[in-house]
Amino acid sequence: MSPSILLTRRHAMGLFAAVLADPVLANTAWADTLNAARGQTVYFNAWAGSERINAYVQWAAAELQRNFGVKLQHVKISDAADVVKRVRAEKQAGRKDTEGTVDLIWVNGENFAAMKRDGLLSAPFAQALPNFQWVDTVGKPTTLVDFSVPTDGLESPWGMAQLTFFADAQRLPKPPQNMAELLALARTQPGRITYPRPPNFHGTTFVKQALIEHAPDVKALAQPVTPEALASQAAPLWRFLDALHPHLWRGGKQFPQNSAAVRQMMADGELVMALTFNPNEAANEIAAKRLPATVQSWQFAKGTIGNTHFVAIPYNAPSKAGAQVVANFLLSPAAQARKADIDVWGDPTVLDVARLPAAERARFQSASRPGQVAVTAPVLPEPHASWVDALEKEWTRRYGV
Repeated sequence: MSPSILLTRRHAMGLFAAVLADPVLANTAWADTLNAARGQTVYFNAWAGSERINAYVQWAAAELQRNFGVKLQHVKISDAADVVKRVRAEKQAGRKDTEGTVDLIWVNGENFAAMKRDGLLSAPFAQALPNFQWVDTVGKPTTLVDFSVPTDGLESPWGMAQLTFFADAQRLPKPPQNMAELLALARTQPGRITYPRPPNFHGTTFVKQALIEHAPDVKALAQPVTPEALASQAAPLWRFLDALHPHLWRGGKQFPQNSAAVRQMMADGELVMALTFNPNEAANEIAAKRLPATVQSWQFAKGTIGNTHFVAIPYNAPSKAGAQVVANFLLSPAAQARKADIDVWGDPTVLDVARLPAAERARFQSASRPGQVAVTAPVLPEPHASWVDALEKEWTRRYGV
């Protein structure tokens, strides 16, 4: 990174801190942002693999147009990594700071780390958003740290996620509480357990969960991966998977493409359990009458991997003001409560609901629904973002066909 880029970033951070420190300045700056955003079109590149998520984005678009004069255009993607590649190509082609094709991107993990490392993100903005004051940065520390990489205000939190399993209690009355118990269950239920094929996100998450449970030194996983660390920390993981795979669906020789396929096979009775990164997914599927009310969700007793997903603004976004207005709206209690609604999406909020004004807090109050996690387990931090690619490549070398 050149000294001039570093100086620009430091200057931006200094201005960012000054705005945060002065409420009057912050209010004036936000009023200017709202004025600049009116009439802008924000091209929001976001995963489109869920009808309920797409419907939520459409609702948000209508609200933004009506209340702020901002047009939100959902650019439907299947993988955020493809968008990162596009922004990188634009930077290499010399595109200036308003000459990009992406205004806002739904991102986290290794994709955020790559954008931050390569200078593909706009100036820090998240903490300057008015609704950021309600984010639970203490109780949900991953709102500030993404796969062990500090966000530094370069992305705004949108929702929470945690590895969760679900199964029909009539067919699986005693669900496994760790990877060792899952292996024991697979031995008694041959061919009826599986996980998505990495690099699918859910498949890689399953592998990372197994890594955390078997690594000799879990603290080493928070550091950038090295060949030596991969060899020492992942050796027990590969032994575990070697023992597990022969008992999986199709003998571990084939893997489903995604978690939706696993869920459908469970619903059809072909599999005994499924997995998700949304603790409310089973409840949402029950509400939509796609799963029976006897399905229960659980997390491993000692914890499962969890993280926050975010929205970020590329360095060359043409509608940066509009993108900030969208990000702020997505953090509003109204938008967060709707997103958390089981009947809408069921994506857990990033806000500290207890700190909200009474009227806003009431939006989140609802009775427990069938399929929701009864006892929330501790959230285990993600390994450093650099572990993802290393694990996926080694998994493919060992188990890919």
